[in-house]
Amino acid sequence: MKKAIVCVVALVAMLGAALHAQDLTGNWQGTLPAGKGVRLVAKIAKADKGWTTTIYNVDQAGQSLKASSVALDGSTFKFKVDTMSISYEGKLSAEGKSMSGTWTQGTQSYPLTLARATPETAWDIPEAPAAPKPMTADANPGFEVATIKPNVSGEANLRQLTMNGRNFVLKNGSLGDLIGFAYNVQMKQIVNGPDWMDKDRYDIAGVPDVEGEPSVDQMRMMVRKLLAERFALKFHNEKRDMPAFVLSVGKTGQKLTASDAKNSLPNVGMRGMPNGLKLVMTNATVRNFTSFLQMMVLDRPVVNETGIVGRYDLTVTFMPDDSQFNGHPPRTAGVAEGVEAAPDLYVAVEQQLGMKLAQEKAAVDVIAIDHVEKPSPN
Repeated sequence: MKKAIVCVVALVAMLGAALHAQDLTGNWQGTLPAGKGVRLVAKIAKADKGWTTTIYNVDQAGQSLKASSVALDGSTFKFKVDTMSISYEGKLSAEGKSMSGTWTQGTQSYPLTLARATPETAWDIPEAPAAPKPMTADANPGFEVATIKPNVSGEANLRQLTMNGRNFVLKNGSLGDLIGFAYNVQMKQIVNGPDWMDKDRYDIAGVPDVEGEPSVDQMRMMVRKLLAERFALKFHNEKRDMPAFVLSVGKTGQKLTASDAKNSLPNVGMRGMPNGLKLVMTNATVRNFTSFLQMMVLDRPVVNETGIVGRYDLTVTFMPDDSQFNGHPPRTAGVAEGVEAAPDLYVAVEQQLGMKLAQEKAAVDVIAIDHVEKPSPN
């Protein structure tokens, strides 16, 4: 008789948890034990099929992430943000007021308990700042102010080249990196350069002399003017046959996800994973993807023959080799013990993006340098 009562009580508890698990709508909040602590709110809403989840960093205005997949299995709740390599799996309590689980980002994992917020306990979610007004399409911007300082870190690769609102930032960039970005060419497409073209490294910061947030092409205009004014760059164009990579649509068709980002600029990031290196691009065109590959990853030009237009969010996880990243792949691109390594870049692009990256010989544009000078720091 006692065993029967125990079984009934256990069954009632299980049913209670299952009932609560079906009503997740609302805000769930908790502090991630990373750094000084990161306060997070997961806003869960019912969708036509399952659930949607948006995660907010309440200490950073505008810091929100939309989950790419959400699942509820009994009392186990899961979500993933593929573009940031984030996942969460939590177990709903019997009373349905909290869930305890693990937050994983890249190779790091943290315990995270989320409590259902009430009107009295709910944290305020700061409003995202208004999106910067884009620069007019016919604008031809330069730098209003630009500082150039030598970088003496000893790093061999470009660390950052971004536009954050109206702030242009380059860290540990070389003359070759600047020319490559400004004219959308790969390092091997720059000839007759000085011996310091890739050795000397700079940190550059500046703002445009035209109102609004520049597009990628307008950023290139800014850097072109900087090269002419501060580096005294003069060159002419040539065509040369050379080994290249050609990107085309694979046999299975492209597997890209259309982007719903509201900003005009693409975002690019790389992070180490237990099985290799993950490249994440959001709000990017295929041309942005090939430009990044030839500037940062590969040792030769990349020709886009996909014919794909539009902006996409894409992720590709691969194991780099010594021919990539100028022989200095990111230090985080190792493989954890007992984990199968990701495929090489070429296989990964075909399997994960539905595109083919093949080596071919092609006639490509070349920047032939006639004159260039080292900039004076300021």
